Amino acid sequence: MHSYDVFRQYERHQWRLTDLPLDQIDRDLVHPDHVAMARSAVMGEANSIAAQHGFLNEFVDDYDFSAFVAIWGYQELQHHYAFRAWLAALDVPVDTAPVDAMREPYAPGTTPAATLATNIVSELTVNHVYRALSDWVTEPVLRTIMRTASRDEAAHAREFIHFTRQRLAAHPDELPSVLETLHVYTSDARIKHPVSVFKSELPELLGHETIDTGFEFFLQQVAGDGELDRLQVKIRRAFGTLTGLDLGSGARIRRALADSLA
Repeated sequence: MHSYDVFRQYERHQWRLTDLPLDQIDRDLVHPDHVAMARSAVMGEANSIAAQHGFLNEFVDDYDFSAFVAIWGYQELQHHYAFRAWLAALDVPVDTAPVDAMREPYAPGTTPAATLATNIVSELTVNHVYRALSDWVTEPVLRTIMRTASRDEAAHAREFIHFTRQRLAAHPDELPSVLETLHVYTSDARIKHPVSVFKSELPELLGHETIDTGFEFFLQQVAGDGELDRLQVKIRRAFGTLTGLDLGSGARIRRALADSLA
């Protein structure tokens, strides 16, 4: 099983929360924006439980992917706890109500392939943003957490691409839903993430940092000109490799979608 190979690699490269030098946080280098970014990351990573629930329900007939989900979920929870641990070391509280509100599982996608494709977008987006923020952050422990999480997200994206390709090979009729997913998440001039799309309106999040807090700060304060375009190119290239189609622009995605529905 593919998940067995993933698990073996996970064991070779696993990092531990207890390895983080939280007692070495340089408080003089901690900026209020760093705290806001960490609180934003806590909220984004809080969705792994809901996502696992949704995956396991939707893919009840796929043991291999479900086993991968268990591995993936552990690492995502590890990210959540790492950011919380950094905040706790600074005596910054994390509200439980907004985190608890994230628990409700996601509804199934239009097809299982669309669900997998959505997570490709999610992983590539967070990988890109964490990596860029890690170059901007001055506090070294937070920088380490962001770089480590970024590497994990890149590996997760690779595996979701694998399982999406596998799904499409067995169910080619689900290709239009994958192309539609790509179009939805790369069709305008803002960062779209599944957590933003499906959970941003929760009343418990009112007045609290969310994953969008981090994305908006990234675009306004950290990213250079054309950064969003570079992210969207990365996502489109991944889907192009996955499907074997030319998806290099919005117009080409729409054409491919129309052709797949013809």
